[in-house]
Amino acid sequence: MSVSLQDRDRPDAAAITLSIVGMNCASCVGRVEAALAKVPGVATVAVNLATERADIQTAGPVDRMDLIQAVQKAGYEVPAAPTELAVEGMSCASCVGRVERALLAVPGVSEATVNLATERATIRGTAGTDALVSAVQTAGYKARPITDSVAGVDEEAALRKDAERIALKRDLLIATALTLPVFIIEMGSHLVPAMHALVERSIGMQASWILQFVLTTLVLAVPGRRFYTHGFPALFRLAPDMNSLVAVGTLAAYAYSVVATFWPGLLPAGTVNVYYEAAAVIVTLILLGRYLEARAKGRTSEAITRLVGLQARIARVSRDGRIVELPIDDVLAGDIIELRPGERVPVDGEVIDGHSYVDESMITGEPIPVEKSAGSQVVGGTVNQTGAFTIRATAVGGQTVLAQIIRLVEQAQGSKLPIQAVVDKVTMWFVPAVMAAAALTFLVWLIFGPSPALTFALVNAVAVLIIACPCAMGLATPTSIMVGTGRGAELGVLFRKGEALQLLKDAKVVAVDKTGTLTEGKPALTDLEVADGFERAAVLASIAAVESRSEHPIARAIVQAAEQEGIAVPPLEQFASVTGMGVGANVNGLRVEVGADRYMRELGLDVSPFAATAERLGNEGKSPMYAAIGGRLAAIVAVADPIKPTTAAAIAALHQLGLKVAMITGDNERTAKAIAARLGIDEVVAEVLPEGKVVAVRRLKAEHGHVAFVGDGINDAPALAEADVGLAIGTGTDIAMEAADVVLMSGSLLGVPNAIALSQATIGNIRQNLFWAFAYNTALIPVAAGVLYPAYGVLLSPIFAAGAMALSSVFVVGNALRLRGFRPPVAGQSAAVS
Repeated sequence: MSVSLQDRDRPDAAAITLSIVGMNCASCVGRVEAALAKVPGVATVAVNLATERADIQTAGPVDRMDLIQAVQKAGYEVPAAPTELAVEGMSCASCVGRVERALLAVPGVSEATVNLATERATIRGTAGTDALVSAVQTAGYKARPITDSVAGVDEEAALRKDAERIALKRDLLIATALTLPVFIIEMGSHLVPAMHALVERSIGMQASWILQFVLTTLVLAVPGRRFYTHGFPALFRLAPDMNSLVAVGTLAAYAYSVVATFWPGLLPAGTVNVYYEAAAVIVTLILLGRYLEARAKGRTSEAITRLVGLQARIARVSRDGRIVELPIDDVLAGDIIELRPGERVPVDGEVIDGHSYVDESMITGEPIPVEKSAGSQVVGGTVNQTGAFTIRATAVGGQTVLAQIIRLVEQAQGSKLPIQAVVDKVTMWFVPAVMAAAALTFLVWLIFGPSPALTFALVNAVAVLIIACPCAMGLATPTSIMVGTGRGAELGVLFRKGEALQLLKDAKVVAVDKTGTLTEGKPALTDLEVADGFERAAVLASIAAVESRSEHPIARAIVQAAEQEGIAVPPLEQFASVTGMGVGANVNGLRVEVGADRYMRELGLDVSPFAATAERLGNEGKSPMYAAIGGRLAAIVAVADPIKPTTAAAIAALHQLGLKVAMITGDNERTAKAIAARLGIDEVVAEVLPEGKVVAVRRLKAEHGHVAFVGDGINDAPALAEADVGLAIGTGTDIAMEAADVVLMSGSLLGVPNAIALSQATIGNIRQNLFWAFAYNTALIPVAAGVLYPAYGVLLSPIFAAGAMALSSVFVVGNALRLRGFRPPVAGQSAAVS
């Protein structure tokens, strides 16, 4: 089927793409195409079995839900896909709730999460983008879809926020310049009798009030206009927000003052006063708070900005036999790229020529450069050191490790923690409750207050409206999440799911896999002790020569050890393998035999000189081998999976955090217990299959409480999913990382105590923010209403209320920014972003 030019040119024609699940043959494709073609307004349909996608061209308006229902009736499913929207105009927690409710009301939406700090909405379901944008706009806000960019940054949003900060600064300066004379004239007259006399003698009080009226009108109409253009529409929709509180409060003070200035006869005797300075100062102080908050919020996403800044902009690519410099977006998988000393690696790739050391600290958090030669993998964004090499691009654009890291951090920053549920319930009714409290305050003071009752009623009602800003509540959780997850990324700790940030701090037991987690994950020569009369290098060369004929992992480890030490492996003759015993060959004219102790006894050799060493190796879970050269016992050798250098320090740090450590492994029990004894591990579960690891995790949860499981292999994926929080070693398999909640990019167990400590610090920070936000409102709303006046004669001026309100938001964001200074509890873990 094809689209005619006539259809394509229609103004209401559109292209719609749907993912389809459940198709397995050509007849399925036909059924889906037929079902979609019957939907009114559909011009053409093309369904692709390989991509599991339907491309629909419409000839008129078509409801996306009608298409989805047609697919479902045909017996197939359209999976829920996440959509991200940038939402403009939100100012407080109540705005977040309204946008979420508007999105959830759209047919096909199964989940909607809105983040005030990032100004983003993440929606899951089958609803179309147009319907989602329309719902947000109907709720009184602006929205636009965020396209998936390689850079990982919404440039349009960044530019908008910069423009917003500039506009706020401009409006703040204008408001300050206009408000200062009003404040000096009015408050100076109240506080300094000489000032009052000066005003009366020079221009008179009526002229003073008219001057204040002009200046305040300019403050409210120019820099303060934003509160009214947003606040009153929200109020008329019966969905008041923070702007509504400011708009009603300041306009009430202003309107009362205007009546007192120009029509004083309309007010009861003794109540003729002006409050221009309150309206002007409130607007100025709130603009100050907004400006400081905008500056601080801009710093919460610095980790993402720095990660994005790690991407190279240009690559030196081999094309048509010559090297050309191309923008990074033009590099294709398979391209050959040259790297010079000091250059940043542009994309993920494999080294095909050359040798160098690469600084991978931005990915792993480890400060020591890693050696790279032919066959080594390199990651885009890392920095080449002194050498030069050539790579073949294996992943470009959004598929690179760095792009995936940026995506994971953004997802974690946009997520909503369980602790946020409490905030959501409160803020849903908070602003309407505040307006009701202000109305009640006004009525109580008007009916029962002292003279002039109307003045007291107005001032206290305005104070209640202004003091009760829900901004701090809305920012308390998301700002801490943004800074905490960003700091984690700098340390090589990626929170794939935001909930893990909250749950990890509750862990009582950390269960770890052995191979690849505690250990390096591959055999290596760990011990070589030679007998008297033998030289170590010569013995290792002879043993490596014999083992070079074998493909066994132990043999390869010995040969690799010789190569790493720069020892040349000599040629051999008359190689022979003795089943169940060992191997032998002639090397440099001498017979060399390598095998177990029983092989040595078969050869008539006494292994007792190495008895103490053999006992030590056995206690360490290692199986010793012996070597005989020229008929004499020459050495004892052990090959094992060595423990990572950082493992002991990591386990000690976990114990210092008050956690138990358990090892769950498929390895034999003797080896596992030997390693556990060396490292101080509290509990060992050995010789278990993947299903057994799941059972062990369940048992630990039942006995101790929350369990965090750390693993790296495919066989660890079920246990990672079963644990309360799964942590995958970043050097492990993709399947393990997909099943995990947290990814430790360094491949070091040090990341575990660091992740737990960061979780504790972040949740502690959130609790501080929430306490401040709730305690502030709980304590000051009654004070603003005047409950202290009967006993102590204390009232809260609307000006002080505005100042406190502005400070509350700044305090919350500033407190969250303290997480940028988080230091990992384990020494040696450096920041990944410099």
